[in-house]
Amino acid sequence: MRLSELCSLIGARHDEGSFDPEITGVASLQEARKGDITFFASPRYLAQLRASKASAVIVSAGCEESVTPVLLRVENPSAAFAVAVAAFAPADIPSEPGVHPSAVVDPSVVMGEGVSVGPTAVIEAGAVIGERSIVGPGCLVGREVRVGRECRLYQGVIIRERCLLGDRVILQPGVVIGSCGFGYEFQSGRHIKIPQTGIVEIGDDVEIGANATVDRARFGRTVIGEGSKIDNLVQIAHNVQVGPHTIICAQVGIAGSTRIGAYVTLAGQVGLAGHIEIGDKAVIGAQSGLSKNVPSGSMVIGAPAKPMKEWKQANFYISQLGKLYERVKELEGEVKSLKSEV
Repeated sequence: MRLSELCSLIGARHDEGSFDPEITGVASLQEARKGDITFFASPRYLAQLRASKASAVIVSAGCEESVTPVLLRVENPSAAFAVAVAAFAPADIPSEPGVHPSAVVDPSVVMGEGVSVGPTAVIEAGAVIGERSIVGPGCLVGREVRVGRECRLYQGVIIRERCLLGDRVILQPGVVIGSCGFGYEFQSGRHIKIPQTGIVEIGDDVEIGANATVDRARFGRTVIGEGSKIDNLVQIAHNVQVGPHTIICAQVGIAGSTRIGAYVTLAGQVGLAGHIEIGDKAVIGAQSGLSKNVPSGSMVIGAPAKPMKEWKQANFYISQLGKLYERVKELEGEVKSLKSEV
């Protein structure tokens, strides 16, 4: 693809006039070579930008660097680069509509037009699969599950009985939807299992990463709101409510009955106690531990979590403890010297 074509595709402008090289691929700033396009979105990578051997770099509209690669100016470099990556990505291997001979599909299952069911998949009684959805190899779709239109269930996905998926949901390999919530009562020296009779309901346009789990409700529903994106190895417990368009990064653990608002960001390895509320547009920093409610729009971090400004100040004080220790020792020496003179 010519540079001019790519500019039209991503809505970019450049200052090189008629210069129109061929772009053959995408790469990082460090790895890019002649023919590649890359992007620059953070000042921390300025040295890499200046040393890059790429033919073109997507930058923000206000970038004033003078470098060898052609600069393509856009409002959002990361989003524009995503479009460029998609343009050069190999096409998905198409899944032909129909049921593989090794799949097991109950006669009562209702499947819309264009559904594809892969090898060794199992679809149990009463399930409904929406139009053009793909059930990958080795998947299990349980009794009375509802899968919306144009969903993609990758290898080894398990959706247990009666759970509901909206349209265009993507479940990466190994996702488990509707496993039993972790509920026990201790009686007579034993942990007695509490029945988990509810379901999981997943909204439209949700994507859930590999080996993540969403537990069914004890009663009622565990809910993942529309447009939310959940990373690999996330655990969402029974009766959790996740609002729309929330981002949950890898290895997050959310305990039961917690409510998370819309447009929230939970960074990697965040742990949330049960029965708390996270307000809309809150940002929880990586490895934070929360046991209390977080107001809408807050930015918190740490374990226990505290406001970002307070956490940074506390970390600064901790970093000064060595100097403080040395100063105290010095002052003790001076006091000791003064006492000996007296």
